[in-house]
Amino acid sequence: MIHYLLSVHTTGAPQPQPSAEDMQRSSTLIAELDAEMRSAGAWVAAGRLHRPDATTVVESHKGRIRTTDGPFVEAKEQIAGFYIIQAADLDVALGWASKASEAVGMPIEVRPFVDVTIG
Repeated sequence: MIHYLLSVHTTGAPQPQPSAEDMQRSSTLIAELDAEMRSAGAWVAAGRLHRPDATTVVESHKGRIRTTDGPFVEAKEQIAGFYIIQAADLDVALGWASKASEAVGMPIEVRPFVDVTIG
């Protein structure tokens, strides 16, 4: 099995507060997706991240450690969360990404790991 990172992307721009009904629908879809992934043996890990302004970057250079606030990369999109899955091939991973995009309402980037041992 190949491990894939399914990263959830957001623009980080302020979004209107979703209605309670929309939040419940999204929570239900995400819980159903998690259960389906677990049942299929695809789920390895998942997480939701705080906004990019909660980031601290740690950099080591010639024995000196420097920390700075904010994301390392300045981009119009940031990672909002992730799934780590295992799948037989890219097509299967893309199927899970399609379901994840529907559940979270955001774009999903699919990227394979290089020879990783998880678990």
